[in-house]
Amino acid sequence: MFDYLIKGGTIVDGTGSDSFQGNIAIQSNRIVHVGNVEGEAKEIIDATGMVVAPGFVDPHTHYDAQLFWDPHATPSNLHGVTSIVMGNCGFTLAPVKNASDADYLRRMMVKVEGMPLEALENGVSWDWESFGEYLSKLEGNIGLNVATMVGHCALRLAVMGEEAAERVATEDEINTMKDLLSECINDGGLGFSTTRAFTHNDGNGNPVPSRVATEDEVLALCEVVGNFEGTTLEWASDGCLSGFNDEEVDLMANMSLMGQRPLNWNVLTVDSARPDDYQNQLKALEECTKRGARVVALTMPVLVGMNMSFLTYCGLNMMPDWGPILGLPVEERKKKLRDPEIRRFMEERAASPDAGVFSRLTGWGRYIIGDTYSDENNGLKGRTVGEIARERGVRDFYCLLDIVLADDLRTVLWPGPTDDDPASWYMRAEAWKHPDVMIGGSDAGAHLDRMSGAPYTTSWLHDCLHGKALTTLEDTIHHITQVPADLFGLRDRGVLREGWYADVVIFNPETINTDDIVLLKDLPGGAGRLYADPIGMHRVFVNGVPTVIDDAPTDALPGTVLRSGKDTYTVPIPANT
Repeated sequence: MFDYLIKGGTIVDGTGSDSFQGNIAIQSNRIVHVGNVEGEAKEIIDATGMVVAPGFVDPHTHYDAQLFWDPHATPSNLHGVTSIVMGNCGFTLAPVKNASDADYLRRMMVKVEGMPLEALENGVSWDWESFGEYLSKLEGNIGLNVATMVGHCALRLAVMGEEAAERVATEDEINTMKDLLSECINDGGLGFSTTRAFTHNDGNGNPVPSRVATEDEVLALCEVVGNFEGTTLEWASDGCLSGFNDEEVDLMANMSLMGQRPLNWNVLTVDSARPDDYQNQLKALEECTKRGARVVALTMPVLVGMNMSFLTYCGLNMMPDWGPILGLPVEERKKKLRDPEIRRFMEERAASPDAGVFSRLTGWGRYIIGDTYSDENNGLKGRTVGEIARERGVRDFYCLLDIVLADDLRTVLWPGPTDDDPASWYMRAEAWKHPDVMIGGSDAGAHLDRMSGAPYTTSWLHDCLHGKALTTLEDTIHHITQVPADLFGLRDRGVLREGWYADVVIFNPETINTDDIVLLKDLPGGAGRLYADPIGMHRVFVNGVPTVIDDAPTDALPGTVLRSGKDTYTVPIPANT
């Protein structure tokens, strides 16, 4: 007798092959039959009119802390994600040697990943030192499968203490880091992640530790990864935001070659107004391939819902020369934002080529007003700044500033991105076909009150079936299942195949979608996060256990820690030609 028999569904197996009608039988944590199978089962699920697919794999998350207070990793789990990769961009919570280092890591995560300090202090136990001890806290206590990179910043901090963010490491310190990275990977770490991106600063406003490291240090740590089976590499850099220079291309290629492993980066942003950046980044991938390396860009297939504020740190602080203004105390900041010369300066700098990827936030007239906090702004919620500006006879940007100043900068703003145009969508569809471009980059678990990337799977499925329809259902599912599973070498996952793990989603193709984004104040300490429910998600199985039934989570925690070598195999990179 099977545990579950899923009958009559449209099977999309994850390989990109044509769909077909059939049944799927699950026994324990494995798929035991796919296709024309009958028999008795403890539960028979009628999937008539439904699509049955492999569980989705999110290659870029930051659930490292959230799993301690939310072991289900909501809302990713609700949107069909059954396996995640976290510990990206050089940021992990282990190894950690003492209370002082733990405090540094907490405050760093507040700044770089938008995690509330209260949640990190009240919702995370911090009762570990080694990477293995950290993973042991997760094993048996998670609702989906979790693979974790080893972050460069924690490594440096564990070896160099408070000087990790201040100076270059000695040869002895680099050797100690190499030994510590080996220990972390032996304990199950998926590989090595690092960042050199100018946007990544610590809680003191200084560059995070990995940004202080020399290229020799980075490459020495990449070489360690190549000594272990089933490992991989990940990084963030300035070029990930606005195009790579020659030095960054060299470093990417050398990282992959030194480790003999694929290297992925986040995120390829496609904007028809900035075609040179897009072409630069694709050319960088192709140059690395020519050198025998494998470098893969992550890109999002939907426009991620996000909000902004002139009160708290967000993407607006990254506009050229805006940081010093928006970093002032509130009263001084308000005085600056009222100054006509400062307004003109800010608008001009935001429109300059220096804005790079953040130029997509400059469609001031498209901004939708969210929550407001003053009598003067009553009735503005839900309206665009452009509409209000036309009524007032002022420039869009000046109107926006007038609105936020009336609220003492507290106004919630929902940007209308500039890259939601046919030309940009055509470029995205072309990028999805590139052999070194992979769907992903949700940042789920990070930027909690600013960004809602977790539901990208259901949003994209809806768009492919009922929206722009830029690719087929089979290709869509292939991109979010087998492709990332293959890049990370996940054993027996990413495809509906006999003998493979029973990570399975069943959804209604007529209704599959993402519900409206809301702000939930459910974090430890009472802070809020952006959240969206799924629509049309009939079932999600993780290792043969239902974790979602009709859009609602179950209490089950059947996930496992995916450990390098044991749960992953080595993915070779192209031979040098």
